[in-house]
Amino acid sequence: MWPLKWKKREEQYRRERAEFFQAVKQLDRREFLKVASMAAAVATAKTAMPPHSFQLVDVVRANPQEKPLFRFAYISDTHLYERTLNERFVKAAMRAVQDVNALDPQPDFVLFGGDLAQLGQPKELELGKQILSELKAPVKMMVGEHDWFLDMGEKWQELFGPPNYSFDHKGVHFIVLMSVNEKDFWTERKMTPMERMLTVAGLDNPIQSRFEVGEAGREWLKQDLAKVPKTTPIVIFSHSPLYKYYRPWNFWTEDAELVQAMLFPYRSVTVIHGHTHQMLTNRIRNIHFHGMLSTAWPWPYAPEGLPKLTVQMDRADPFDEADGTGDGTVDVLPGGYVNKHYNLWSRNPITVAKAYLESWGKEAVPPAPVFPSY
Repeated sequence: MWPLKWKKREEQYRRERAEFFQAVKQLDRREFLKVASMAAAVATAKTAMPPHSFQLVDVVRANPQEKPLFRFAYISDTHLYERTLNERFVKAAMRAVQDVNALDPQPDFVLFGGDLAQLGQPKELELGKQILSELKAPVKMMVGEHDWFLDMGEKWQELFGPPNYSFDHKGVHFIVLMSVNEKDFWTERKMTPMERMLTVAGLDNPIQSRFEVGEAGREWLKQDLAKVPKTTPIVIFSHSPLYKYYRPWNFWTEDAELVQAMLFPYRSVTVIHGHTHQMLTNRIRNIHFHGMLSTAWPWPYAPEGLPKLTVQMDRADPFDEADGTGDGTVDVLPGGYVNKHYNLWSRNPITVAKAYLESWGKEAVPPAPVFPSY
């Protein structure tokens, strides 16, 4: 017979879950904190999440002797539907905002890594902007393919501005680079905007091209870099990885070699990218690459092409909707390279340190997975 205490806990969970979903449908700025607290209560009642949910997770420093110049946080790949269609992704995005707002001290800024929306619809993007507006720190936005291909970025740019821009912060030059352009596969086929969007969102449809920065984007990058001394540290935010990982899934940037060649003359370059929804580490000459986690779901690792420096995270538990997802922080060190911290929601946090990449994987090795990808 079901023990009474568990029956009461189940009843409490179902009641709070119903109240939470009802509140999300009416979510506005004033109600944000109230609803986020309800989400935490739901998780606690179900004991579906560990105690560090909605709390600051203090990560282990790879080298305490090397003090960071500053820290920024990241949230990426929320893939929001309209609020009435998928409350889980809304709840996950709000959880990430709560995580970042709990950091003490606050990060200098927050990078949003692209794919705010699932299908680029105005209500999806507006909901994302509303949720991110609750962050205490300034937000730097990056666009993803899910945000762009319904209206070719018209609504995203109305809300957030141009997709390519740069800024300087405490001696580091930051570049936000639109890397998910595609060659026109839709005009001759007379596809509707939604057919185009769904084709790109599918990633593996063979009629579409691979992602690219494109000629116009490379020219913009060339002009931006022309004003930057070769000794200035550079950090680039791109949605797709600026290298070629796995073509069939479009974990790929077609003109990556051309972009990398523009960056090789610089003393230190770090690329922080979204899109792949997993811990991902790579190094090509002077360029260090770090992937970001998604708040929505984890992708499995591709069957080939995985960079040798990548230490995989444990494969996700299919019975835990938060497993393999999360957010994170980045400590920018003197000289411009970074320690990358993955705040995995259902697991211990993991740091991929500058020393690991600088030593080509010989030092400061992240923990090996217990259950690697299939």
